[in-house]
Amino acid sequence: MGIRTEWGVNSLALILAIVSLLIWVTLTFLRGAFWQFLEFDDDLSRQETLACWPRVVTIVPARDEAETIGRTVDSLVKQDYAGELCVVVVDDHSEDGTGQLALESAERAGARPRVLIVRGAALEGGWTGKLLAMQQGVESGVAREADFFWFTDADIEHAPDTLRRIVQRAERDKLDLVSLMALSQVNSFPERLLIPPFLYFFLKLYPPSWIASRTRKTAGAAGGCILLRRTALERIGGLAAIRGEVIDDCTMARAV
Repeated sequence: MGIRTEWGVNSLALILAIVSLLIWVTLTFLRGAFWQFLEFDDDLSRQETLACWPRVVTIVPARDEAETIGRTVDSLVKQDYAGELCVVVVDDHSEDGTGQLALESAERAGARPRVLIVRGAALEGGWTGKLLAMQQGVESGVAREADFFWFTDADIEHAPDTLRRIVQRAERDKLDLVSLMALSQVNSFPERLLIPPFLYFFLKLYPPSWIASRTRKTAGAAGGCILLRRTALERIGGLAAIRGEVIDDCTMARAV
């Protein structure tokens, strides 16, 4: 009896080991090489100039972002971009002066006329708070003639050439949506514990090579930096088409 029990345990362990090996072999060789992220990094793409730079409206949903909103706005108004650029900060019922700090940052940069602060509306049924704030930005007066919407978060500091690079990519490759993943800060112990595995599993679910492929149905995006063509947004029925989604970035990419 003892020998049979030991044989059964060893067989089960062997089966589990084989299954585990097959899973890792599949992930490593058949999952779009998701771990080779730098191969698809936009920093490696060639830079080109455009004869006519499209009009871009940046939309920043912000709620209680006093710690970071100043740097974010400063990085947006100082973009090295030859086209027309306006920034709309939707202050979503902040209680820490986020809207005022955004204005002060624009004034220090000498860009006050290009920054609009919109006060957040009351949450409507069926909408998530972030998407409703984004919708207000899309509906704002300065956004009516935009060729592209640039959605970004209120805690991201963009490099000066970010907008130029993503617009060039969109126009060169005739893309309706371009998204970059921001460099995450992992300073505290909880951040070091949680962010790396989150990014690992995100890339495993949405391999960059599959997202970039025109022959694959995989769609994904990083909500911190999404450039979306106005005509594409209108084609999918506007943000109302995804108004209740929590993972709004990937849902938007799938819809587009």
